[in-house]
Amino acid sequence: MEMLGIKFAPLNVPLKRRLETLSAAVWFIWLSAGDLLGYLITAYLLFYTTIIRYFMLLYFLWMYYDWDTGNKGGRSERWTRWLRNCTWFQYYCDYFPVTLVKTTDLDPTKNYLFCCVPHGILSTGVFGAFGTDILGCKETFPGLDVRIVVLDQHFKIPLFRDYVLMNGGVSSNEESLNYQLSTKPEPPFTGRATVLIVGGAAESLECTLGTYRLLLKRRKGFVKLALKHGSPLVPVFSFGETDIYDQVYGPEGSRLKKIQHYIRKYIGLAPILLKGRGFFQYSFGIIPHRKPVTIVVGSPLELPKLSEPTKEKIDEYHEKFTTKVIDLFETHKHKYIKDADSVHLEFL
Repeated sequence: MEMLGIKFAPLNVPLKRRLETLSAAVWFIWLSAGDLLGYLITAYLLFYTTIIRYFMLLYFLWMYYDWDTGNKGGRSERWTRWLRNCTWFQYYCDYFPVTLVKTTDLDPTKNYLFCCVPHGILSTGVFGAFGTDILGCKETFPGLDVRIVVLDQHFKIPLFRDYVLMNGGVSSNEESLNYQLSTKPEPPFTGRATVLIVGGAAESLECTLGTYRLLLKRRKGFVKLALKHGSPLVPVFSFGETDIYDQVYGPEGSRLKKIQHYIRKYIGLAPILLKGRGFFQYSFGIIPHRKPVTIVVGSPLELPKLSEPTKEKIDEYHEKFTTKVIDLFETHKHKYIKDADSVHLEFL
């Protein structure tokens, strides 16, 4: 039903679909405002409670003791199992829905760097595929301990850091990535799949409907790290990621884009004027649109182990990886994109 230019949802929507919408909304609010909420809740418990404040002091001692966990492989699987398999994330994955597709088997004894593109607004599909166990990522890639690389700042926020760790997150700094690529995980796992969203927060500013703009040209640090450890690079493409949100887009060099980059450098998150849907209408709001997102995992690019990789070697394997991303996109786009012939990758 449409009224005054607003398209409303039917009144007889099944409860399951309502719960799916609620789960997507809560996920967006918690992920985008988790840092601020962590600080606000902590401040309230410290200054406006009489007993719980003392438990918060104990919590701060725990934070100090636990400070380096995000750099050392994150929480063990026995601590992450419950949250990653909870029913709430089942609703979340069913909302779009998110689908995980494997194109080849991977050696369970190796440490892989899964390099995901595009970032989208909030990497919605990558989170559903690898930040939860709902889609069976650990069964799809048996033997591999799957970990998503998360902004380093999230591990410094009271309360919110524990949510990130319980989801199996690891920090995005160099120390953490070196640890992931150089060490073996705890049993029963024999190898690692470290999931890195290559474009980062800056790429979210390029997300508009029906486009696939990648900041891959300027991102070569991940290739250097992989060469140091001889870790294979696995291209991962998130089809549909750019269709679940739109935004007020500012071209490079515009005043809006300059302001967004300035704020992002200071807070780590990109300030986006997004366009989603609401709870009971489809025309505007902060909830992502209900459109399918398919995460396709390609075949690995094997790299030599070079303790001090030269610029020439970094450029060589960066070019090879870019070619694999293009091949993966062109091979699968007709399965997952409407009017695929008119959609092409843009490298910035």
